[in-house]
Amino acid sequence: MIYESILTTLSPEGVPHIAPFGVRERNGLILIAPFRPSVTLDNLLSTRHAVLNFTDDVRVFAGSLSGHRDWPLTKASKIDGVVLSSALTHRELALVEVKEDQVRPELYFRVVHEETHAPFRGFNRAQAAVIELAVLVSRLHMLPLDKIETELNYLKIAIEKTAGERELEAWQWLVDKVENHKAMITGENQA
Repeated sequence: MIYESILTTLSPEGVPHIAPFGVRERNGLILIAPFRPSVTLDNLLSTRHAVLNFTDDVRVFAGSLSGHRDWPLTKASKIDGVVLSSALTHRELALVEVKEDQVRPELYFRVVHEETHAPFRGFNRAQAAVIELAVLVSRLHMLPLDKIETELNYLKIAIEKTAGERELEAWQWLVDKVENHKAMITGENQA
């Protein structure tokens, strides 16, 4: 099972990086497998720490992929890291094992600290649709345009039926990202 989360890491210079990440649990450890190259992978390998944040504010997922990256952070309790202020729960992680791979290494972390800040009441369909579109946007360079458009049109149904203001804002950021990608591919709007 993959859990959609927001991963916060620090560079060796202490610069925070926020990225949406699907993670797994294996044998009591958290598995994070970033593609090469990535800022997240560089930070994880150099500092050997991360914070796994679970939030219901889907704008953070969408914003991380669309250039809206300025989200409030607080200092982690037990590691050198930062916690997303909107996290309902967070887990502070320490790297214990790396399985090298040319494309996507597997990094295993143990949880050194966990806090719950607020109850999770579940996602509505619009929030789930934003997260699904965020996953597609993170793979724009790998997926055919027709697949992206087909999925976007299906997910739009949930947005139209159940979205609140936060979901509408997040959705629009991601749609803009898809439209910009489409324009680059098809040559539209280029002088």
